[in-house]
Amino acid sequence: MDSCAPGRKQSDCWREQREEHQRQRPQFWDEREQAGHLRGEREGKRECQREWRQLPAEGKERHAEDERAFDPEDRQQEELLLRDKKNGDNVKRQRDRGQCERRLLAIVGRDQLRNILRVVLDENEFLSPMGLRALSRYHLEHPFTMETDGTKYCVDYEPAESTTGLFGGNSNWRGPIWFPVNYLFIESLQRFDFYFGPSFQVECPTGSGIMMTLGQVAAELSKRLTRLFVRDENGRRPVHGGDERYATDPHWRDLVLFYEYFHGDNGAGLGANHQTGWTGLVAKMMQQSGE
Repeated sequence: MDSCAPGRKQSDCWREQREEHQRQRPQFWDEREQAGHLRGEREGKRECQREWRQLPAEGKERHAEDERAFDPEDRQQEELLLRDKKNGDNVKRQRDRGQCERRLLAIVGRDQLRNILRVVLDENEFLSPMGLRALSRYHLEHPFTMETDGTKYCVDYEPAESTTGLFGGNSNWRGPIWFPVNYLFIESLQRFDFYFGPSFQVECPTGSGIMMTLGQVAAELSKRLTRLFVRDENGRRPVHGGDERYATDPHWRDLVLFYEYFHGDNGAGLGANHQTGWTGLVAKMMQQSGE
């Protein structure tokens, strides 16, 4: 729908539109059927890419014009979002087509993304050997402080359990590694890579001189997170910290616990040790990394 009827809320129109799109999505009887559908989609995309590479330059240009003329629904969705000035001011719209004629609607643009990744992929800040920290390690020696009404407040880097009673004194978002944040970050990098393609590269880790595509950065982060559960050269899994039972005892060494979050420097498991919900996402990361 392009606009709402008089007297109706715009949010109601958007909700109805989303529900209609959900109804039009394909339904699957079981996982095997869904997997077959996805394989077919991937093969179709590969065939599209092969045909695209064989097109002459004038054919690609004409194809792009045809696509712009026959995608009113996508354009309508974009305009609905951007019509609200508040949203339009905060959303970067990439007018140029990306890899395989894709388009991008995102909060940040190319230059902003590069600046963000320069800090996030710095091993002295967010990037740890086991994934991304929830807070930059920079704040270990440079805590953020503010004073109001005569009281001084401080936020510093705490890689393990919280040193205060906030949130029960257990959960800590000031430094440890959390799977939800890492997973969403990896998924976002993959989406950006679908658009920008191999031409967009960043240094990973920052200062190493190693250039990677965003897809390669996503794979590198996935590998770092899987290291939490993989034995090192000494037969120890970082997730178990210094617990000797999980390293040497034959009755314990093959047991793997899925902790709530992990130490920001050494990867030791913290919080609840049965968090097979979001921490179980490591299986997805291993699967898509081919491990």
